Amino acid sequence: MLTILLLAAGRSSRMRGADKLLQDVNGTPQIATMAKRAQATGCPVAVCLPPEPGERHAALSGLPVLRVPVDDADLGMAHSIRAGIAALPADCTAALILPADMPEITRDDLMTMIEAHNAAPTALLQATSANGIPGHPVIFPENCFGALKRISGDTGARPVLRRFQGETQMIPLPGTHALTDLDTPEDWAAWRARP
Repeated sequence: MLTILLLAAGRSSRMRGADKLLQDVNGTPQIATMAKRAQATGCPVAVCLPPEPGERHAALSGLPVLRVPVDDADLGMAHSIRAGIAALPADCTAALILPADMPEITRDDLMTMIEAHNAAPTALLQATSANGIPGHPVIFPENCFGALKRISGDTGARPVLRRFQGETQMIPLPGTHALTDLDTPEDWAAWRARP
């Protein structure tokens, strides 16, 4: 069973007081938009969140997702990944890890990744842009879970990707879907201004 792990516990520190995961995308806060797209695949969805209840928690109200509190998210993305992997159900055989600040990732993109996983269930799969630049999401099979539980800092899962580099299959997604993550007010403004 594949579980989608949405990373949404970071502080949004580069937004200068705003929260990138509460930005409006199609009339819904970004975090809810991504959770709904993930749910539309039919896979279980877990969302890594700050430990204290807040607006991100409220934005997910009514959505049947597993909420995973991350006490040490301030130490970097790796800590959210560790907490998320540790919270996966016992029968989970793969995790699709997706940062929640990537509004161009669609349900169809997720299905492209899931279908590739179904065809190669033990492979590590990384999404790329249409021209082959590696990005997100990444599907880690369960043989990577031990390594993911030991990462730390703000490098995300890069150490695990390096370790399994020779075994990773690249999955192209349309345009720059796999690369567009929006961290600052300027990023959001530029993205909204695009034709």
